[in-house]
Amino acid sequence: MLDDIRKVLFHESTILSRLDELAHELTTDYRGKDLTVIAILNGSFVFMADLLRRVPLPLQVDCLSVSSYHGTQTTGLVNFRQNGVADLRNRHVLLLDDILDSGHTLHAIRERLCGGEDAPGGCGALSFRTCVLLRKNVERAREVDADYVAFDIPNEFVVGYGLDYNENYRNLPFVGVLTEAAILRGMRAVEPTHSP
Repeated sequence: MLDDIRKVLFHESTILSRLDELAHELTTDYRGKDLTVIAILNGSFVFMADLLRRVPLPLQVDCLSVSSYHGTQTTGLVNFRQNGVADLRNRHVLLLDDILDSGHTLHAIRERLCGGEDAPGGCGALSFRTCVLLRKNVERAREVDADYVAFDIPNEFVVGYGLDYNENYRNLPFVGVLTEAAILRGMRAVEPTHSP
């Protein structure tokens, strides 16, 4: 598996050090507030676990399972694998995701949970913010940005620390870039087979 990594962008120690800083910022911003954190599965589960253990505040945690990638590309369609989350009324909501790329996922989730970009709207939340591990430096298909960002990255396909390629590599303790050979091998693995 390590042979599939062309380069490491962020080693585990760098990630954890940055999460210490991010957790301090979140603790300061949400102290004394009723906070619900919603993690987007499956990509953010490692990020969520490591970040929230560093936030010494009472908070509620929920998860929302969605998908929008096929291989290395976002499809532009966000597939919700469940219908709802906890009651968000009169709570401050922080949405955790692994990566901000096209913006489709965060936009669709906000629409689904709270009815739009402006004030929290239909969900009755007091505030609605987003926090991502990675923000890709690309032009977004949707006008979306994150309120909290651990790292900015160039336009490369990354894996590790919860991020996957065809459901592999999530367990790597760092964020790295796949080799072209690994990407091609993964593409062949998911191509449909044709019967004669």
